[in-house]
Amino acid sequence: MKKRFVKTKRLLLKVHRTFLMTLAIPLGVCLVSGFWSPLHAELVDRILAFVNDDIVTLYEFNKAIKPYEARIRSLGYPTENERKMLSKIREDVLNQLIDEKLADQEIKQLNLSVDEKEIDSTIERFKATNTLTDEGLKDALDEEGISVDEYRKRIKEQILRAKLVNRQVKSKIVITQEEIRAYYESHPERYGPKKRYRLRQILMRPPTGAFEKEKAEKRKQMEWILGELKHGKPFADMARNFSEVLAEEEGKLGLFDFEELSEKLQEALRGKTAGEFTEILETDQGYQIVLIEEIVETPAKKLSEASAEIEEALFQEQIKKQYEAWLSELKTKSIVKRVD
Repeated sequence: MKKRFVKTKRLLLKVHRTFLMTLAIPLGVCLVSGFWSPLHAELVDRILAFVNDDIVTLYEFNKAIKPYEARIRSLGYPTENERKMLSKIREDVLNQLIDEKLADQEIKQLNLSVDEKEIDSTIERFKATNTLTDEGLKDALDEEGISVDEYRKRIKEQILRAKLVNRQVKSKIVITQEEIRAYYESHPERYGPKKRYRLRQILMRPPTGAFEKEKAEKRKQMEWILGELKHGKPFADMARNFSEVLAEEEGKLGLFDFEELSEKLQEALRGKTAGEFTEILETDQGYQIVLIEEIVETPAKKLSEASAEIEEALFQEQIKKQYEAWLSELKTKSIVKRVD
């Protein structure tokens, strides 16, 4: 049951982010000087921003940022990296809430509406796409502390904002066959022959806030592990016995396109073949050794095979550009003021 909750909670976060993804607005760009401090710890709520005749409250902000903060904290980054990521996400979430207030004001002005059947249909499509039953969805909602009424309210807001985007942006976008062909020809790395890498890892993490001596001890352990691997010890066995992450899975990471990997890992794997492993890598996660378990080669995609995917990519790119331009123009006609 716990594993199902983890899966369904991620799906709910996906639903919560549907509007963000539709508008293609990235999260995490700037720094905000904390909304919480000892001085304000006793406050239950306060105003963070005025948006024309509306306000963004601390309560709204905390509610919106909660899933993102939980996700970041679950990744196990070093304290300083985590602090920077949280600071960035806080600023961008506030920006998003301001944008949503502006969008909601336009929705009201245009008299856009959603009926219950549209909400039902959207939820049913989501359940079908993600193979969720009514019980599975309800379990996930309970686990997240979200009532059915609150969930339906969120869906309604997303549908309304999608209708706004359709009216103000999507209906004006046309993607031509010439644009599709040009994109295809300019992205051979995406549609040409491709190699995918099935990887395993052994990872050891110095304790948070570790001194140099503790880091050196972890490094020494990894050097011993590397030596054992070079003497022929099976990577899966060493990962199961010594890795501090994914030990039960024997270090399995999955199958990746080369471009999906970090630059440091790309450099370490470049030129290596199946069965070979890297030297010790120092990463944000800790000390890491990565094995290429298998290289899967796929043939090039024909233009006819890639056409629908390219059209959607160009369409989403245009949505992002045109929505941002529309929103920027809307802001020039609005009164937006943050409260420090």
